[in-house]
Amino acid sequence: MWRSLRLASTLGLCASAFGQSSTVDSYISTESPIAKAGVLANIGSSGVESSGAYPGVVIASPSAADPDYLYTWVRDSSLVFKMLIDQYTSGQDTTLRGHINDFIAAEANMQQVPNPSGTVSTGGLGEPKFNINETAFTGAWGRPQRDGPALRSTAMITYATWLIANKNETYVTDSLWPIIKLDLDYIMNNWNETTFDLWEEVDSSSFFTSAVQHRALRQGSALATAIGQSSVVSGYNTQADNILCFLQSFWNPSPGFMTANTGGGRSGRDANTVLTSIHVFDVEAGCDGVTFQPCSDVALSNLKVYVDSFREIYGINAGIRADQAVATGRYPEDVYQGGNPWYLASFAVAEQLYDALIVWSNEGLLTVTDVSFPFFQQFDASIKPGTYISSTPTYNTLTTAIKNFADGFITMAAKYTPSGGGLAEQYTRSDGTPTSAFDLTWSYASALTAFNARAGKTSASWGAAGLSVSPACSTSKASTIPVIFNVNVTTVVGQNIYLTGSVGALTEWSTTNAILMSSADYPTWSTAVTLPANTQIQYKYIIVNNGNVTWESDPNNEFTTSKSGITTLNDVWR
Repeated sequence: MWRSLRLASTLGLCASAFGQSSTVDSYISTESPIAKAGVLANIGSSGVESSGAYPGVVIASPSAADPDYLYTWVRDSSLVFKMLIDQYTSGQDTTLRGHINDFIAAEANMQQVPNPSGTVSTGGLGEPKFNINETAFTGAWGRPQRDGPALRSTAMITYATWLIANKNETYVTDSLWPIIKLDLDYIMNNWNETTFDLWEEVDSSSFFTSAVQHRALRQGSALATAIGQSSVVSGYNTQADNILCFLQSFWNPSPGFMTANTGGGRSGRDANTVLTSIHVFDVEAGCDGVTFQPCSDVALSNLKVYVDSFREIYGINAGIRADQAVATGRYPEDVYQGGNPWYLASFAVAEQLYDALIVWSNEGLLTVTDVSFPFFQQFDASIKPGTYISSTPTYNTLTTAIKNFADGFITMAAKYTPSGGGLAEQYTRSDGTPTSAFDLTWSYASALTAFNARAGKTSASWGAAGLSVSPACSTSKASTIPVIFNVNVTTVVGQNIYLTGSVGALTEWSTTNAILMSSADYPTWSTAVTLPANTQIQYKYIIVNNGNVTWESDPNNEFTTSKSGITTLNDVWR
């Protein structure tokens, strides 16, 4: 039985029950103060749920058993404080300075603590977690995790930049810079070494880790220049260029997604990549694909592939149309604590879409490319690649639909948020009951950043605009084209139509991972898939009803993809 959540009652907060009919506005209005209180409750030493934690130490969760999260992770702490620093420096909450100063002191202390990964000068900065009294955790764990120094330095650089703008450069140079420089030097010297990913399971190269390392070095170079520490600038810039080049190699052109890790033996579809997009968002970079901005064609294509990978594996997603929001988790093969949806994953998808809407609004246009075509085709079956300015009906149709799609992921989280508003780590795949660690700090922080994005609030630019890479950097040279599959099928209630076929992008004849088609234009069922160009393809449609699979009759459908352009196939069920 799910243990009752204590936070709301502890803080004397009241929340109404959130059911399927709750609006996003009302959920945000009620959940925002609960989430903010949830974050602060988990920060020592004054937080009501963080007894024993030293000042500025962020506990992952008060849960001390099954699972035991009563530790502080560098990654989680830094993401949480990046959110709080953004709130403070933007004027959204001017009461947070004491917490920020405590965080800086705590992290500076833990940098110096010898641990199983090493000392401060021999690899110890890659240690992922510590005890909440700032001593080393010495048990077996997936280490090193090299995203921590990048995320910590990014949070502190954001604060340092604000301090400089407010005439406090001396504190930055004397106190903050030595802490930040340790992390940046670690990144510069170790970014191309293997690392455990942010889920602490795969030891390889991680898209998320590499992307946040790139961002940290760019910001660090700018800060170093601003305070006269010019000796490090060349080294930071050189390795930032190298990381940005390396990042391009994660792209899987068909069906169009970023592979989360270079190892691990999984499909590569992973919330890692969506989290990357929102944590490298720079509103001044537009829809740049090189830095994986939220509205870039590669990030939108990736988002669709990621979301679609969860449509059929969770019971709570049953009956949801292919163009509507669903519950999402870490990755489809996940088995941890039952392999469930995560609140922070639902919020991350919504946040990426809200970020994209912000940029399109600022620029007064959006562009549909061959790469992003399958994403946009979900919302307008007649869409063609091109640029649509804000005065056109197509622009309004797409942005309205995408806003509703984004809201659907907030609604999904709201539906499975308990009446007290507490956010656990996960909610069960079968019925949405909160499970795993309760009052997860990262869940609360991810809700707050998604809510801010929906309100049009953005963080300060980090210098992503105008960056470029040599054509030699991309290792994904294969040419692809978008293909629209339409099939006319009359079905009965409970039946859905799926697509499967002979190539990886069509799930290689799998019936369990086949592609759910949209019934928005029933009796025509449709989907768009990015396939290898100039390639012979075989495919079939299947009907699935309560787990029972019916194949259309032989022979297989067959065609050869074109070398360019969009191909539309109009079929009738056989």
